[in-house]
Parts: sequence; C-alpha cells; structure tokens
Amino acid sequence: MSNTKEIDNDLKIKILEAFIFASPEPVHLNNLKQFEYDTKLLEKLLIQLQDKYKDFGFNLININDTYAFRTSEEVSNLINIEQEIPKKLSRAASETLAIIAYHQPVTRSQIEEIRGVSLSKGTLDLLFEIGWV
Repeated sequence: MSNTKEIDNDLKIKILEAFIFASPEPVHLNNLKQFEYDTKLLEKLLIQLQDKYKDFGFNLININDTYAFRTSEEVSNLINIEQEIPKKLSRAASETLAIIAYHQPVTRSQIEEIRGVSLSKGTLDLLFEIGWV
C-alpha cells in the first residue's frame, strides 16, 4: 500500500482485521508490514485489535509472530458438533452380516467356511461397533 502514512490508525486496524480475517492461513507479521512499515506501531495496532476481540466468541491469536482469528476457548467446547457419517458396509461385511443373521449362533470359523475366505478382524469389529452384531 503506497499511502500508509496518510491513513489514520483506525483505518489501518480495519485493514489489518480484514486481511487477517480473509486469510485462509495464519498471517505472519512480515506480511502485515505492507500496511504499516513501523514494526512498533504495527504491533501496537495488533494489540489494539486483540483487545477489541478479547470478549468475543472468537479472538485474534498471536503464535510465533503469526496472527489468526480462532474460536474463543470459553465457547469452543460448547459449539462442537458431533456428526454421524454413514458408512457403507463393505461386501465382506454385508456377507458376514447375512451369514450371522441366517445361521446364528455362528462362530468365526463357520463364517469363514460358508464364505470360502478368511474373515478379517476388522469386519467383525465394524459390525460390533455399529451394534449390528
């Protein structure tokens, strides 16, 4: 930015805020110097920006001279959303489930004999995990 000396500090803070917010990765202090060459003033502006967001649901965090907006620690555990992702059963799991349903009670060796192949441990574990066996 060519006219950084002509811009007041409030506008510089807004520019820094927008730049950090729009960045997909944490922004290094050196990248922010394009908006303010004076390192001491830049750090002062960043501290003001951190203070602005200290009581918000997200905060401006500084780690190793990089800056990024992150969810506030006091609310982060309250907004965790657990989402079940449906898993499609593998062919082996489907066959195993069908054999168990038809022949129960059945042993692992009996399942392997009916299928004609050895049964991987993960197949039964998956069926136990989802509660189908």
